[in-house]
Amino acid sequence: MWYAFFKYGFVRPWSKLLFQPTITGEENIPPQGAIMAANHIGTGETFLLPALITRPMVFPAKAELFLGKGSLKAKAVAWFLKAVGQVPMDRSGGRASAAGLTPINEVLRDGGLVGIFPEGSRSPDGNLYKGKTGVARMALENDVPVVPVGMRDTGFTKGPLGITTIWRPHITIGAPLRFSELAGRQGELKVLRQVTDEVMAAIQQLTGQTYVDVYSTRVKFGDLKGADLTPHMLEHPGAARPQAESPGDDRPADGGQ
Repeated sequence: MWYAFFKYGFVRPWSKLLFQPTITGEENIPPQGAIMAANHIGTGETFLLPALITRPMVFPAKAELFLGKGSLKAKAVAWFLKAVGQVPMDRSGGRASAAGLTPINEVLRDGGLVGIFPEGSRSPDGNLYKGKTGVARMALENDVPVVPVGMRDTGFTKGPLGITTIWRPHITIGAPLRFSELAGRQGELKVLRQVTDEVMAAIQQLTGQTYVDVYSTRVKFGDLKGADLTPHMLEHPGAARPQAESPGDDRPADGGQ
């Protein structure tokens, strides 16, 4: 109830009025369980995509936000996330993140639609960065398709009058990617990486972004902050990695790698 109230009573009409967004390819969204995997260049994506499509959509949020500890604002955020049916996700990486996928798996098994940003955080410069393998783990564990989504102009910028806004963002939804032949192999690192690279390559085709084969956090906070990224740029995701072949030849996968 609250989801429809906020979507159709506030977010959708106000987004259309203020931002004049456009969306193409909504017919590519399957009627049953699926994962919407998008690039992440602006804060507007978290509300524009669910507002503009017809199907209800779940965006996993940081598990800490559901606790509502501390300020009144924190409590309000926790209430809102629970009221509109969002689910918590552990983003600390590794096995904790893998174990934290249970609420998301339940949504997919119930035929729901889950949105995710495989890069894990917003791009610091508009490039497309290496995807984390959580998207692949979810797809293979639940045998559901991944729908690539390309975002453009979804960041807040100052307009002609100095007012911060989003101006005419566009969302492109691509054809679903199906990995049924690899279903059940979510414990193999090479398989997870292969599927993730295919998803990121499909996103790149929609956006035309330059691909950088490192995690965005290294560029934002780590050893590559301020560095020349040219050595890490590839024509497309997966260009430097071999394809996975026979099952069972990989070590157990780390959910965030």
